[in-house]
Amino acid sequence: MSDQKIITLLTDFGLKDVYVGVMKGVIAQVNPYLKVIDLTHQIPPQNLFAARFCLQNAYPYFPSETVHLAVVDPGVGSTRRAIAIQLPNGFLVGPDNGIFSGVLENLEIQNIKVVTLTNSEYWQGNKPSRTFHGRDIFAPVAAHISSGVKLENLGEKINPESLVKLSLNNITFTDSGIAGCVQHIDHFGNIITNIYRSFITNKNWSLIVNNNDDFSTAQTISSGNTYGDCQLGELIAIIGSHGFVEIAANGGSAEEQLNLKYRDKVEICWLEVSI
Repeated sequence: MSDQKIITLLTDFGLKDVYVGVMKGVIAQVNPYLKVIDLTHQIPPQNLFAARFCLQNAYPYFPSETVHLAVVDPGVGSTRRAIAIQLPNGFLVGPDNGIFSGVLENLEIQNIKVVTLTNSEYWQGNKPSRTFHGRDIFAPVAAHISSGVKLENLGEKINPESLVKLSLNNITFTDSGIAGCVQHIDHFGNIITNIYRSFITNKNWSLIVNNNDDFSTAQTISSGNTYGDCQLGELIAIIGSHGFVEIAANGGSAEEQLNLKYRDKVEICWLEVSI
């Protein structure tokens, strides 16, 4: 079908259990002609920062009207809201816990519509499990949206300004460089910062990390263009395919070498060029 609609799935469910397959079954019950694409189900359990980053970086590569279904939901069964969001180029469905804040941060608020998912007509039954809203609320709602159901039919409209924001440490600019933080650690152990490439264009720089209060243990990492611009096992700072500064170890894991965690501080330091 040339107009086949797409739903993406992002969860922390892993692949050992049937949870992902069950969600796909629910989607197929609503509309078996939808195309479902797995972004990842290997988000570290309850890690909203990892989910935020992965969804933010996947979103631009999908066609208009794609529904992005994301379920990393440590607050399932609590008072946290279940929501659907309509954007100029697609939809987001999942819990209101900040998981969508990476996608939303660069969008104009007037171009966003949000509803809470209170209309049980579009659920899998009218008494959802307290522990599996991915199956009972989010999956069927995503399928109904992809099948043409209007956002306003799904529940009550809410102010986009009221959505939970999952904020990273702010970028700070100084005369000597930029201070940022770790926003993601990928499968290879590459440490991805929140410092974007546009901040360091046409600059000579190195990166400084220090994961405790003892400044004497701070480590300086040279910048390069590729993972191979250093010796095997050595650390290097590059611009990753996502556009952010990342720290990598040639043939190894920067995470294991540096023991950095999400939101730990990193600094870019400008280098003087000899004439």
